[in-house]
Amino acid sequence: MAEKTQTLSPFVWEGKDRKGNKTKGEISGTNLALVKAQLRKQGILAVKVKKKPKPLFGGSKKITPFDIAMFTRQLATMMKAGVPLVQSFDIVADGLENRGLQELVSAIRNDVSAGTSFAGSLKRHPKYFDDLYCNLVESGEKAGALEQMLDRIAHYLEKSELLKKKVKKAMTYPIAVVVVALIVTAILLVKVVPQFEMLFQGFGAELPVFTQFVVRLSEWMQAWWFVILLGIIGTIYLFKEANRRSQKFSDMMDRLVLKLPIVGEIIDKSAIAKFGRVLSTTFAAGVPLVDALDSVAGATGNALYRDALMKIKDEVSSGTQLQAAMRQADVFPAMAVQLTAIGEESGNLDEMLSKVAEHYENVVDDMVDNLTALMEPMIMSVLGVLVGGLIIAMYLPIFQMGQVVG
Repeated sequence: MAEKTQTLSPFVWEGKDRKGNKTKGEISGTNLALVKAQLRKQGILAVKVKKKPKPLFGGSKKITPFDIAMFTRQLATMMKAGVPLVQSFDIVADGLENRGLQELVSAIRNDVSAGTSFAGSLKRHPKYFDDLYCNLVESGEKAGALEQMLDRIAHYLEKSELLKKKVKKAMTYPIAVVVVALIVTAILLVKVVPQFEMLFQGFGAELPVFTQFVVRLSEWMQAWWFVILLGIIGTIYLFKEANRRSQKFSDMMDRLVLKLPIVGEIIDKSAIAKFGRVLSTTFAAGVPLVDALDSVAGATGNALYRDALMKIKDEVSSGTQLQAAMRQADVFPAMAVQLTAIGEESGNLDEMLSKVAEHYENVVDDMVDNLTALMEPMIMSVLGVLVGGLIIAMYLPIFQMGQVVG
């Protein structure tokens, strides 16, 4: 257990191989003694080993879930072509541009070449490989079908990341509209309106009510802009911390977000798509249905579906059919339940669940495209109302003066 908490560091080494030829390279390890032991197991007589110095500027890039999906796909391709596992690691690592991912692959390669199972090596890096990934690899190793399992995992990860990207796009677009509108309004109130205010002071006449409101709002913004800015930053920080620390708050937000117009429906359909994709992958890998439902509950990304799937798991473990338990949960649409029922009756549950995932992934795709098309005129409308309203408020006294003079 202690080994899991130790961080891996890159080491550079020089030495001789079994044939006495001079060689050098890089290896990842927790300390110098373990690195030397790893090199001895590989048949290398290390002459010089030292920790690799960190670059002065920058360093390893962050390893993203997309990077893990790409690594899995490349490894699956190598193994399907008949390349041995350890050699596959070497080929994949050589082609990677992300230094951090390259070091991760090298660390896994060294563990496997030293005799650790592939799944056991992955479990040492829980930050990048979750329980679902490790369990599927372990199933593949035990069944002697690792290349097929890696192909299935790669397909699952690619689809999941694509779905996540679409949902993120749907969530960020409305937020971007609001942020742009607020920034433009703030700039006009703080920088432009004061110039007009100085002009109005020479009029000597009472300003229209709308103009007075905008001028007072501008004065308030100039006096308290830093408090407003700190308040916004503080609110965002507190929201993130509450969402991270409080399970109750996080669950409440998960349920509330499903009630949002358009965006809530996109998140709802994406949760169903994840349910189908994860359960199809795990069930096809030979994982028992009850155990597979555990993995699905944590992968849907929403508390409503997590709780529903835990109830479904209890009912299935007591002998209830999956489709009947889904119907009783009352959160899954009729189409998903019907396809599951067909899958159970025909013995092709994994195939039918895959069709559920594909259908709802396509639904999410269409909804995100429609939202994007809808948001473009909305952006213009919101900015037009805000900017146009401020301009009218500023020019209203000038128009009134023109009428009086005329």
